[in-house]
Amino acid sequence: MSKKISLGVALTIMFIAMAVTFSVTMAFSQNMFNNSVTSVKSRERMYNKLSEIDRYVRANEYFDINEDTLNDTIASGYMLGISDRYARYYSAQSYNELVSTQSGRLMGIGVSVVKDSSSGYARILRVYENSPAAEVGLEAGGFITSIGDTSLRSLSDTAAIQSALLGEEGSVVTIGYLTPAREEQTHDITRANYTVATVFGQLIGDSCGYVEIDDFSANTGTEFRNVIDDLRSQGAVSFIFDLRDNAGTNLNAALIAADYCVPSGLIAQSQAKDGTTEDLRVSDDTEITQPMVCIVNGSTAGGAELFANALRKMGGATLLGSTTAGQGVVLSDPQSLSDGSAIVITVGLLLDNEGQSWNGTGLTPDVDAALTSDEQNSYYDFTVDTDPQIQRALSAVQTQAG
Repeated sequence: MSKKISLGVALTIMFIAMAVTFSVTMAFSQNMFNNSVTSVKSRERMYNKLSEIDRYVRANEYFDINEDTLNDTIASGYMLGISDRYARYYSAQSYNELVSTQSGRLMGIGVSVVKDSSSGYARILRVYENSPAAEVGLEAGGFITSIGDTSLRSLSDTAAIQSALLGEEGSVVTIGYLTPAREEQTHDITRANYTVATVFGQLIGDSCGYVEIDDFSANTGTEFRNVIDDLRSQGAVSFIFDLRDNAGTNLNAALIAADYCVPSGLIAQSQAKDGTTEDLRVSDDTEITQPMVCIVNGSTAGGAELFANALRKMGGATLLGSTTAGQGVVLSDPQSLSDGSAIVITVGLLLDNEGQSWNGTGLTPDVDAALTSDEQNSYYDFTVDTDPQIQRALSAVQTQAG
């Protein structure tokens, strides 16, 4: 009798378990189905709307349609519409330029420029060694006034100018050039591969290592270590890291450079959408024990913010300048598409070694040394010896060094 009761109970429990499992499975499947239907309906609405627009335009548009431009613009608009301020679409051409930039090798003439607001021309900020520009004698402080038949006053921004200077290896570009002494010249320059350095160092104030980091790219970590070691061999007893206008493109390079400066410990984490975290890098015991100051501004972003924050939190560095950009996110590697274009989206939130985020707020400097409006207008005319922020950083680091 007891065996029959035990068997009945067992069967009852089994049926209940099966019913519960079935109910849970059905509920989960129903939820997935509802989500899938919602997603399909959303995509259907999007495709239907684009189809309506396309039918009307193609039936009535007076001007010719450039299909490549249209497709690039549609893709770019999609990325602008997903509420991710860091998401970006790269056309096939711009993606090729991005890959060349991140690898540290470009095909162009070998200059870094910025659109000059007063003249409208391209002010040369840096001429890279062993580049075509260096060979013909272009100098920092000069201006490129035209590229071919195009006046640079007609190009909207720095990115457009940089892109216009790039091209196939061996192709010739004619530029109008204004020397630092304002002498007009014309040069035919053959584009070629050249290496883009991102880290530049020199000794200032007798014993302070001044290190300018233009960006964080694939080779920055190695460059950084070499520059630091060289300055130490010259007798540097303190360091200034200039991170102004550094977009911090490559987070891994920023982590490698920070690792060389800070003591052992967790440097940074990434936080996924579901709240889980992952350690990005744990530093070894190699560190800079001398006083350090980081100069930052509103265009110090991404990996550059990570670097500055790690040096302050872990290495006791002082931040000087103005509040940074607040780009505390982890971006995806570029997802290449079938036509050679690519997209980048945000895949995580950056957290420092204490689990804190600076995304959207930026890093507030320890020493507020924002440039005045007059100083901002003269920003690109400053040298290391006349730049007020560098001089304040030098004073601060010398005080720390005693």
